Amino acid sequence: MTGNNRVALSTPANQPHLPNVTTTPNQKHPGDNSLNKFMSELHSIHLPSWAIAAVCIASLCLVLSCAMCVWKKCLNKKDKDKETDKKKMNEKSKGAYDTEMDGGYTEMMKDEGNKETELSDNEPKEEEKLGRLHFTLDYNFTENTLVVGILQAAELPAMDVGGSSDPYVKLYLLPDKKKKFETKVHRKTLEPTFNETFTFKVPYTELGGKTLVMTVYDFDRFSKHDAIGVVKIPMSSADFSQSLQEWRDLQRAEKEENERLGDICLSLRYVPTAGKLTVVILEAKNLKKMDVGGLSDPYVKIHLMQNGKRLKKKKTTIKKNTLNPYYNESFSFEVPCEHIEKVQIAVTVLDYDKIGKNDAIGKVLLGGNSTGTEQRHWADMLANPRRPIAQWHSLQPEDEVNVLISNKK
Repeated sequence: MTGNNRVALSTPANQPHLPNVTTTPNQKHPGDNSLNKFMSELHSIHLPSWAIAAVCIASLCLVLSCAMCVWKKCLNKKDKDKETDKKKMNEKSKGAYDTEMDGGYTEMMKDEGNKETELSDNEPKEEEKLGRLHFTLDYNFTENTLVVGILQAAELPAMDVGGSSDPYVKLYLLPDKKKKFETKVHRKTLEPTFNETFTFKVPYTELGGKTLVMTVYDFDRFSKHDAIGVVKIPMSSADFSQSLQEWRDLQRAEKEENERLGDICLSLRYVPTAGKLTVVILEAKNLKKMDVGGLSDPYVKIHLMQNGKRLKKKKTTIKKNTLNPYYNESFSFEVPCEHIEKVQIAVTVLDYDKIGKNDAIGKVLLGGNSTGTEQRHWADMLANPRRPIAQWHSLQPEDEVNVLISNKK
């Protein structure tokens, strides 16, 4: 019985139970071939059914574990690839973003800079403060005269090293400039009070086409006078039905054409006891070019005049091919004390020409009844007897000075 049982256990009669444990008919698995082989080998081995079932379950678990490992590995690989791709994409996008940001930032900064430049260009520049001028305007219809009152100036800029200025006002009518007036110089002040009145003889019918120019200057004895600012009033815009009194801001002054003629430096000395007037022509500078080569051959002629008449004449040597001649030549005239207030000195700079007429470059008139810096120079000479007083003067057109001389007759 025991032997039969053993034989029965080893016979194929018990085999039909194995497929229910080990296989599933429709399932495909990577380890199926190996499992069939393994099962066939198990048939040749004489083991109890429970042992075979355990081995089959263990084998199935092993196969499933391997399959799970392979699946997990593939899954992990996919995740890693995805993560790598994602990382690459992130880096790429980040780089693009950075580039875009850099470009955008640069562009933005550029735009900001352009905007700032545009704003600074469009932003109205603060106007330079040159001070203000207080004046009056009136027209006398009975006498056909324009009456201009220069009252005061305020808030003038400092033109001297010491933080002050020596202001005076020059005024004339455009376009003729035939008659020019100047106020007195007020020393070391930025708030001068002038209270001076000047009269222009001009018919009312001609007044509309003229412009009143009032220029504030800083006086300098030994150099060119600096223009501080100017006020221009077109007469066509003025209402002369009543007297006008007004403050106006000074505007930047343009260079006057006659300033291009040059400057001359001369010294005046008067000795009352001897009745001797000495004029020393020191030098000239920035003279107008009169020759084709761009130079001049300047010399200076001095006339002693009274009531528009020439009493005596002197002249310097000729300096060849220069616009900045140096002379240092002295000339003396006998003028009694009782006549010193009645005479004038006319100083003319001319360009020498061998063939044609000697052309006048410019002229100045000094004397008691002259005007402006020339009158002040004469007054300083009289106030300091026996002492030479030197000063620079801007040359004026000869025609304008001749008009002044003719008016003194």
